[in-house]
Amino acid sequence: MGQLQYSMEGEDWVNREEKFRHELKYRIGYAQYIELRNRLRTVMRSDLHTGADGRYLIRSIYFDNYMDKVLREKADGVPVREKFRIRYYNDDFTYLTLEKKIKKNDLCMKIDAQITEKECRELLEGRTEWMREHSESLVRELYAKMHYQMLRPRVLVSYIREPYIYQAGNVRITFDSHIRTTLYHRDFLEERVIDIDTAGEPQDMVLEVKYDTFLPEIIRQIIQTNTLRQTAFSKYEVCRRFG
Repeated sequence: MGQLQYSMEGEDWVNREEKFRHELKYRIGYAQYIELRNRLRTVMRSDLHTGADGRYLIRSIYFDNYMDKVLREKADGVPVREKFRIRYYNDDFTYLTLEKKIKKNDLCMKIDAQITEKECRELLEGRTEWMREHSESLVRELYAKMHYQMLRPRVLVSYIREPYIYQAGNVRITFDSHIRTTLYHRDFLEERVIDIDTAGEPQDMVLEVKYDTFLPEIIRQIIQTNTLRQTAFSKYEVCRRFG
């Protein structure tokens, strides 16, 4: 399996420790969710970071440029692409991560680096010189690409995630619901978020299945139903339909 690293000399794809994982996505309705969740709970455990209801809120600030490079590459089906985002959970600004997600067909890799709230606010306000000499290479990479690709914060995507873990194969299965977008609202990291729902149907969900080199047969049997069809779903792309 290939491995990647960013180089400031301009070579984006060289060796590093992070590994590609398989990523499968499915659009499902509420009835399918209940059936799958009940079956998965017999063999999988909830993520330890969830609340009492087994869920948490995720918010991600996605970056793109004035030519919508990230959006167009997804729409055009470019086989190898990347996107940057800043992610936080349950509206807690004390733990913020800068992430780069690399997609290669059905394989994905996520590289991340923690940043402070102060650093994040400066970045969002366009004060980026601190990024130039940052200890995290990912922060320095984003700094470079904010200059030569003109990447800028574009939209805030929010959703509720219900995650499950299976140790063999390092399997992670998540149900994502209530996907919302900030539309034309351009302020980020606010106490009160102004956004709108993106779902075609009120209880539409996205099932994501991620694993390393193999998907255990017991999990494969649970998720393979006659009504389940794989899809190339992107929360960023869906949210950008609104602006």
